[in-house]
Amino acid sequence: MAGRPEGVGSAVATSLGLCEGGASRAVTPSVALGDISPSRGEIGSAFAITAETAVDVPAREALLDRAMGPKRRKKSSEKLRRGRRPSEGLAFVARDASGAVAGTVRLWDVMLGEGGRAALLLGPLAVDPTIKNAGIGSALMRHAITEAARLGHAAILLVGDAPYYERFGFSAEKTGSLAMPGPYERHRLLALELVEGALAGAQGTLKVAGRKLKAQRLPLAA
Repeated sequence: MAGRPEGVGSAVATSLGLCEGGASRAVTPSVALGDISPSRGEIGSAFAITAETAVDVPAREALLDRAMGPKRRKKSSEKLRRGRRPSEGLAFVARDASGAVAGTVRLWDVMLGEGGRAALLLGPLAVDPTIKNAGIGSALMRHAITEAARLGHAAILLVGDAPYYERFGFSAEKTGSLAMPGPYERHRLLALELVEGALAGAQGTLKVAGRKLKAQRLPLAA
């Protein structure tokens, strides 16, 4: 397929809505609630997606508080993120024309069951609630999926609403034998295979994996 992003197979390219020549199909506006909080439509030219930096952390956390509220830290997905760093090269922000953080998405390394195969958990995905109809959420999703495929990952899971995420290729078809490590709605555990057959026979509760956060050292008293 001409114009397909490097590292993206035909099935993934189809799920991303890429046509011949690399053009993007129109996306029907929608809103999903819960662990994933995307915006609507296609991204405007006034925004750019870049790798997250340490300087972005305060703005990202403030944005997540505004978009998802104080209960976001009690979600079952948080148990798989707490004390860990995002998967290498898979933390992104959307910036407006001034460089301010307008959206965020990160992906995390997990294992599918005890000693199981590796996969990614996507989330939280959020967009500044004051910005509407800019398509930042959709653009962040497409960028994250493309980069995960380019880096050689085999599958992505998330907790979200199927009517929105099915346009990116996600479904609950292959998550019936998988579970989150806490309360969740089973029908909202969705997955996308980046490599065909990556989730065949996968079962068990998702486990923490990946890089640990470094403990901050307190300054010594004089």
